[in-house]
Amino acid sequence: MPNVYTRGGDKGETGLFGGNRTPKDDIRVEAYGTMDEANSAIGLAYSLSEDNDIREILHHLQERIFVLGAELASDEKGKAMLKDGISQADIDFMEEKLDYYLSVIGPQKSFIVPGKNPVSSALHLARTVVRRGERRIVEYTHKDPDVRPELVKFANRLSDLLFVLARTEEYNEMVKEVVRRVVEKIKMAEAPSEEAPEEEKKKDFSLLTTAKRMGAAARVKAEEMGVPIVFSVVDAGGNLTYFERMEDSLLASMDISVNKAYTANALKMSTDKVTDLAKEDGALFGIQFTNEGRIVTFGGGYPLIVEGKVVGGIGVSGGTADQDMAIAQSALAIL
Repeated sequence: MPNVYTRGGDKGETGLFGGNRTPKDDIRVEAYGTMDEANSAIGLAYSLSEDNDIREILHHLQERIFVLGAELASDEKGKAMLKDGISQADIDFMEEKLDYYLSVIGPQKSFIVPGKNPVSSALHLARTVVRRGERRIVEYTHKDPDVRPELVKFANRLSDLLFVLARTEEYNEMVKEVVRRVVEKIKMAEAPSEEAPEEEKKKDFSLLTTAKRMGAAARVKAEEMGVPIVFSVVDAGGNLTYFERMEDSLLASMDISVNKAYTANALKMSTDKVTDLAKEDGALFGIQFTNEGRIVTFGGGYPLIVEGKVVGGIGVSGGTADQDMAIAQSALAIL
């Protein structure tokens, strides 16, 4: 390994990959230096997160930031030697993650004040550093018009994704607290008395208990989004097991919610996946006209899977398909 200190930068210059040297206060150095700072901030968030999916995403982004920094820190000779570079695939990856997590947490309703928990705070810090890095890269493009536009796009989507991941971590914390409170209340309400027969104590209320927990989580998310909903759960046989209607929800949602749960259980897939399959050129065209018209072909219904087996389905209706999906996924988070 080379020495940490070389004394080569003592005169205020640094070397680029390729051999040229440039002043340390050059905007190019400021750009890749800021992205290096962002990488460290993301590392802090990575160390704090308990969500394995988010940790995996953050680690991948850190590796791609190194690729971004390498290109910014290369002269023309160095760029010709690079074997990897930021591409549209990197932007597509981040947009895919953005779409997924936004479908879970829903649209932003107000300004976000950072600080709800350590990991979300770290992510908010990281995204502000990335924003600064983006501004430095844009400034560098004015000096060197040959800077590829993918670098600016990457920094822009990166800050967006970090912002959404910060909101997701805040959401995860809220779900954990809801689960804790709901489980505590249900245990108190359903705990058999000491005088109850032993057979009663051993009864299996797992599906009903799970349905009540999911209903509570769905209600919390719906209230947060300002969307009055109807929430339904069916068992593996398609029989209605649990039904809850929030005040001021649409009357039409009562039937739609139950049928979403029925569809998800009957087809063993979320109802949003049925949309394309039921189109005229889809593999299941016409299925919406079967089962006495109970098949729903838009989002809001999900199969209830426990230990790899479909044991029923849940349905949410009251908002747009995207809103219903976000609320339903909040309910599924109970599992």
